[in-house]
Amino acid sequence: MNFITIFQYSFIQRAIITGIFVALLCSTLGLFLVLRRLSLIGDGLAHISFGGVALGLFLGVFPIYIAIPTVIIGALIILVLMDKIKIYGDAAIGIIASVGIAAGVILASISHGFNLDLLSYLFGNILAISIGEMYLSIALSIVVLLVISLFYYDLFSITFNEEYAKVAGVRVRVINTMLVVLTAITVVLSIRVVGIMLISAFIVLPPVIALQLAKGFKSAIIVSAITSVITVILGILVSFILNIPAGAMIVIANFIFLLLAIGYKKIASK
Repeated sequence: MNFITIFQYSFIQRAIITGIFVALLCSTLGLFLVLRRLSLIGDGLAHISFGGVALGLFLGVFPIYIAIPTVIIGALIILVLMDKIKIYGDAAIGIIASVGIAAGVILASISHGFNLDLLSYLFGNILAISIGEMYLSIALSIVVLLVISLFYYDLFSITFNEEYAKVAGVRVRVINTMLVVLTAITVVLSIRVVGIMLISAFIVLPPVIALQLAKGFKSAIIVSAITSVITVILGILVSFILNIPAGAMIVIANFIFLLLAIGYKKIASK
């Protein structure tokens, strides 16, 4: 098969366009999460999304429409547990994530008709993404990226020194709430790209790669975005050629880039 002809398939075009927008979103937001040591929240919200997807399939509604509010509510409950009830962050995430998984398992067990559909959300299926899903992903990605750009300096401040941000007049609680809501939306948008099981890696790996190579925060955002976009395109193309799952291939591509970045950093430091 001619390599160029691959791009003539409409489903490949939809997958790449959607993947690029979601990759830009995950790589940008992921950098704030990694630096704030909140990587675990991506994994926790991914588990909550399982319950939201299962509920959507159970009700016969497009799962993403149900998963977005479900995950946002879960993220806000995590904040309440941390701020009001004073439960440690990792414990609060673990509690809500466990409830999300349990609810999804129960719904899957009492409804035998959508187990195959549920599997596609668990492991991702970007090559089967519809035009409607593509437009939804593009729209929400643009909205979230615009919000990040508008509140960039506030997010930057609380990322590196939350106490100083409070003194400087930054509404830390509002920004933290906004951050987890944006993360919730990002997690749901990543479901079709890499699947619920691999979302955390998709959000974490590009920023970690960037932090190995970049000299400053803005350059880290650029490197993270470029890395994420390249690995998404590579993952889609390789998965199509070799007939293997695209989501898993995207994560493996990111991991290979991470190994290369670590190797380069070690050589450059000598």
